[in-house]
Amino acid sequence: MTINQENTSIPKTTSNLQSEPSTTVGSQSVIDSEDNGSNDSVDIISITQLSTPLKVDLSPIFDFLGARTSQAWVNAAVNNLSLIIQDHANCEKKAAGTAMNLIFRYEFSYDLQRKLAQLIREEMLHYEQVLGIMNERGQAWKYLSAGRYAKGMLKHKRTYEPAAMVDVLIIGAFIEARSCERFAALSEVINDERLVKYYRYLLKSESRHFEDYLALAQSLSEDNIDERVAFFKEVEADLISTPDTELRFHSGDPIAL
Repeated sequence: MTINQENTSIPKTTSNLQSEPSTTVGSQSVIDSEDNGSNDSVDIISITQLSTPLKVDLSPIFDFLGARTSQAWVNAAVNNLSLIIQDHANCEKKAAGTAMNLIFRYEFSYDLQRKLAQLIREEMLHYEQVLGIMNERGQAWKYLSAGRYAKGMLKHKRTYEPAAMVDVLIIGAFIEARSCERFAALSEVINDERLVKYYRYLLKSESRHFEDYLALAQSLSEDNIDERVAFFKEVEADLISTPDTELRFHSGDPIAL
């Protein structure tokens, strides 16, 4: 998953939360996932056959994020699951499109080019998989506007290079981490075995992606990026924790839904 950069969108795409209030969800830092022993390039059919339990340690994600998803968002998502699934598809498609845009814009870094190429393949695979889930559910494609989440972080992006790209990658790290945190939360409560298996498959394949983004960001910056990470940690937590009039995969606390 990812974020919007100007006319594009970047990946989806890590606060000490050891004593969380009762309003948070997904309190376990390790959850069961599924694994068939293959690599991340798993097609839809094989995902439905994942059966071997795999422990995924989510504590690095919980530590990285500045706030946890509220029970109110989880309840709203469960009651509007079709909307959440389609917005997830939108996120995967935007992530691939953004990576393609960036691969032309930032040709000076071999590591960045290689990572972006990998990202494009992976996000398009996930987009195809979510489309398959929608088809299995008999769910028609509907237009969904973009939420405030990515835009709310990107408005703080610096305007000169390489600082702009560093910020984009840091934002991507938060989107990746938040996506996994919400996959974990939803997989614990939704009554759809197929979808639970898929979310756990994504957790297995994506739970450390945010660290890849941070490493790339640091490789492009002569200065330590910790200060920028701390800044965006606060921005992201505020977007997740404050009231939001639209329900989306990365929206804040739902109101008037």
